[in-house]
Amino acid sequence: MQQVTIHAAKTHLSRLIEAVLNGEEIVIAKGSKPVVRLVPMARPPFQVGLLAGQLGTVPDFLAPIDPAELDLWEGGGE
Repeated sequence: MQQVTIHAAKTHLSRLIEAVLNGEEIVIAKGSKPVVRLVPMARPPFQVGLLAGQLGTVPDFLAPIDPAELDLWEGGGE
């Protein structure tokens, strides 16, 4: 366990955060009295496809377009 003063914590905060993320325990003290402990935030596991099946069907944007609809896009038909 590493104990640092508030002043040292303000000066070296990024270094202390890296130490905590690497598994070290950091305690911040006011004078010689410990007041705060730095701990890493718990991260939920990343999930691919979290909304699978909830968004409906996705159009195939690479599929050939219907000739009549293409004609409308190109301004040829009404």
